[in-house]
Amino acid sequence: MVKKHLDIKVSGKVQGVFYRATTKAVADQLGVKGLVSNEADGSVYIEAEGDAPMIEEFLAWCHEGPDRARVEHVESSEGEMKNYRNFEAVKKNMQP
Repeated sequence: MVKKHLDIKVSGKVQGVFYRATTKAVADQLGVKGLVSNEADGSVYIEAEGDAPMIEEFLAWCHEGPDRARVEHVESSEGEMKNYRNFEAVKKNMQP
């Protein structure tokens, strides 16, 4: 099975609506590994790895989000595999 890594940025009303917690639950259900964190600009940043079909399903979910979210824009790009062991909701942004 082909593995895939996506860097995803979700914009809109995606903070304070349980987006990170719900994203983790969906990722766990699909067997997707990686992380999700809130960004200073109000967006949510996600790194997702897994089998290509599951990543596509996960990305489709990112366009919807949880009930209280209002997703306006989703950017995604393929990246290098980092071989995450699980999916983690990060409290703060860990990117440089």
